[in-house]
Parts: sequence; C-alpha cells; structure tokens
Amino acid sequence: MAESTEVADERRVRAHAREQDGGRPGGAAEEGASEAGKKRTLRLRVALGLLVVALAAFGWWLYARHFEETDDAQIDGDISAVSPRVPGTVTAVHVVDHQEVKQGDLLVELDPTDLEVAVAQARATVAQAQAAYQAENPNVAITETSNRASVSTAEDEVQNARAELSAAQHDLDQAEAQNRLAQLQLQRGKQLLASNTISQADYDQRASAADVARANVEAARQRIAQKQAKLDTAETRLRETRQNAPRQLVSREASLQMRKANLDLAQAQLKQAELNLGYARITAPATGVLGKKSVNVGERVQPGQQLVPLTHTGRLWVTANFRETQIELMKPGQKASVHVDAIDRDYSGAVESFAGATGSRYSLLPPENASGNYVKVVQRIPVRITIDPGQPELERLRPGMSVEPKGACRSGRTRAPGCSPPT
Repeated sequence: MAESTEVADERRVRAHAREQDGGRPGGAAEEGASEAGKKRTLRLRVALGLLVVALAAFGWWLYARHFEETDDAQIDGDISAVSPRVPGTVTAVHVVDHQEVKQGDLLVELDPTDLEVAVAQARATVAQAQAAYQAENPNVAITETSNRASVSTAEDEVQNARAELSAAQHDLDQAEAQNRLAQLQLQRGKQLLASNTISQADYDQRASAADVARANVEAARQRIAQKQAKLDTAETRLRETRQNAPRQLVSREASLQMRKANLDLAQAQLKQAELNLGYARITAPATGVLGKKSVNVGERVQPGQQLVPLTHTGRLWVTANFRETQIELMKPGQKASVHVDAIDRDYSGAVESFAGATGSRYSLLPPENASGNYVKVVQRIPVRITIDPGQPELERLRPGMSVEPKGACRSGRTRAPGCSPPT
C-alpha cells in the first residue's frame, strides 16, 4: 500500500513538471541530470584543489625542513661617535643630520688661535734647544783633544823628571867619587904635615878641597831628593790626568746627551702642537651616514665629547638570534639567505661566527639560576651572518633594520637546493 502511494505521488510530481514545462516530454529529467553533473564536477575540482594544496605543503615541508630561520634578527654595523681631540670653540659646522659623508670630509672646525700660539711657542723652544745642543756639541771633541794633550804633557813631565833624576844621580856618583879622593888627599896631607913633608898651606888647600867635595855630595843628594819629589809629583799628575780625562769626557758626553734629549723633547712638543692644530679640523673617520648632530657654532667642546654619530656603511652584517635548539648543525661557512623587510629584497650571505655566550649572559642583569626558582627557558645564541658584496641596493641597508635570515642545513645527509656544506 505504501509503495503504491509513493508511485502515485511520483506520477503527480512528473505530471506537474510536464505542465510547468509546457507539456514537453523529458524536460525535467534532462535538467536533473545536468544538475547532478555539475555537482560531480564541483566535487572533483575541490578534491583536486585540496590535493594540489596538500602536495604543495608537503613539498614546502620537504624543502624547508633542511633550513633554520628566525625573525629575531637585524642588520648590524659599526657606529662611531665623532668627537674632538682638543678643546676649543666651534667656528663652523659643515654638515647636517643624516648627511652621507666620505672618509676625510670636513665636519666641524674649531677656533685655531690658541693652537697656533702653542705651535709658535713650541717652535721657539725647539730653536733654543737646537742652539744649546750646537753650543755643547763641539765641547766633546775639545775635551777629548784637551784630555789627550794633558795626558801627553803629564807623560812628558814624568819622562823629564826621570831624566833629571837620573842626571842628578850621576852627579851624586861623581861628587861622591870626588869626595872620596879629597878625603884621601886630606888624610895623606895630615900624615905629611906631621912629618913636615908638606907645608901648612898645602895642607889647608887639601882640607878645603875635602870640604868642597863633601859639600858637593850633600848638594847632589839634595838635588836627587828634589828630582825624586818632582818625579813623584809628575807621576801623581799623570795618574790623575789619566783617571780624570775619561770622566771629563763622559761628563761632556752626558751634557751633550742631555742637550740632545731636550732638543728631541722640544721637537716632540712641536709635533704635538702641530697635530693639535690639525685636530681643529674634525673630519669623518670613515665613509658613512651621519646621525643627529649635537654641536652648533659658538659652543665650547671638550675632548671626547660626542658631536655626531657616524654609521659606517662600508661593512654591514646580520646578527640573528637563533634558539639554542636551532644551531645543532650550524657551522661557519654555511650559506644563508637574508630577507630585508624594509626593501622587500633577499640577499645571499654565509654564517661567519657564533657568539661566545647567549644573549641573556650579555645583558646588564644576567639571570641567576641558583635562586631555587629555576625555570628552563630556551636561550638564543647570536649568530653573525656576512652579506655577500656586489648585490644590488646594498647601500640602502642600515643597522637596526629587521631581517629574516634563513640558512644552515639541518641535516648533513640530505641537502636542499642552495644549502652548501660547511667550508
């Protein structure tokens, strides 16, 4: 009964459909078949789309699993604080904020008046020291010559004294011989006088000759003593001259060295004064871009005072803070790719080095894990990545720009394209 009712209902539906179709036989059937085909096509397209997405995701996973990446990275570079090396008053500022400069470009000028006066004083000091040195320089040769002459004179005096002493000794020997003969003549005269062989006058003559001979001996002995004293004095003077001559020469040489040292000191002070005068012109220490200047005309500046920061653009690198779980297979020399957000460009580079400690250890207040409240936190290791030179728009990079580096193969057994082995 139920089946008959369903059949009747279906017939009524078909009859109504034929009426709606204007009595055209077969119209509803064709439309139903068309709608069913469209649904099957839509389901097929959806299935194919999901398959393509799945295959793409799987392919990307196969490619990306060989690389490490992080968004905790930035461009780094050297930043110098341009400062004066001498105190002074600013007379001119030749740059503005954010100006590009080359190494040696003039940035700031200081008043050079005081420095020029210091240079003039240093030159006068050099002239004085030079004159003193030139005046002292001949004294060494003069002293050396004088010492040689003094030693030679003293030696001659010793030789002369020795010769005079030898002559006096000869005279003494002669006087003693004459004295012995005179004494013998006197003794014979006494005997002859006693026997009335000679006269008293002859005896007196012999006695007088004996006295003269004796006196000549005493005089010769006195001359020997004088000549010996003269020899002793000459030898003493010779010894003193020989001892004092080198000392006098050393003293003169020391005085000359002191003059030379004073001259060198004066010349060094002149060089420093000239350098200080040159420091009145403050130039760029390297090629780069200036920051915000903090100096104006008329200000008094001191050595070490920052006038303007200078960012070096000649050498930039990337500091990427990878998690410690990401650096297991990273090694210096591995290739890397760096995406710079500011200019939406990718740059090639390579891993250069790893930091000596985690970033937290370099912080002002490093963590203290011995407090008893230890919580294990994954740390980050700063990794330095060099940027290959010669790539376009490198001059637009600035320290502090956010970048996203990718590189360093995870596995040594399989490598994705562009992942080179360690060098």
